[in-house]
Amino acid sequence: MLDFASVIARQKSLSDVVEGVPASDLPALTAEIYDAFESRLDGLTDYETTFIATDPTDDNPDAEGWNVAHVIVHLTAGLEEWAAIGATLARGVEVTGRSRYETPWETVTTAAQVQQRLAESRRISFGYLSIWPDEPHLDNVQSLVDFFGSQNAVGSHLTGHMHATMHLNHIGEIRRQAAEASSPVVAG
Repeated sequence: MLDFASVIARQKSLSDVVEGVPASDLPALTAEIYDAFESRLDGLTDYETTFIATDPTDDNPDAEGWNVAHVIVHLTAGLEEWAAIGATLARGVEVTGRSRYETPWETVTTAAQVQQRLAESRRISFGYLSIWPDEPHLDNVQSLVDFFGSQNAVGSHLTGHMHATMHLNHIGEIRRQAAEASSPVVAG
């Protein structure tokens, strides 16, 4: 997987990190990001799926925490959106807006639904890669989100990966808190 830590820390631009990544690497990189989430979800229970964890990094005391279902529907929406934008650019078409649909997280209440959503998203993302022309229009760029800067088709596709990477450790923390909450407290 690509290392996006310097982008997340705002030390480098996304363009700097993805510069030089060939379009031919996108299928393997896409498989890696989905594999990483499948690994993090191994053995997921229905309880963990709906357990709402606190976010120690959130400064807003009124903010509600997230559960695994919320994280998965959010990050898969981003992976699909940026794969769609990348495919549009690769075909030489102007991008005129965002292309995002996020499954309502409240409707995902089982581990099986989480696994289904992740598998469906993988299929959709690879579907977008399958419509790239043999010679993509890598000079075609968009700048939909200021933080990401101008991106060509490769950079746009990898924007979804960068966003998903931000949530990779989120899954482990939610599962840790769920396990802690379900464990009986032993008095000393």
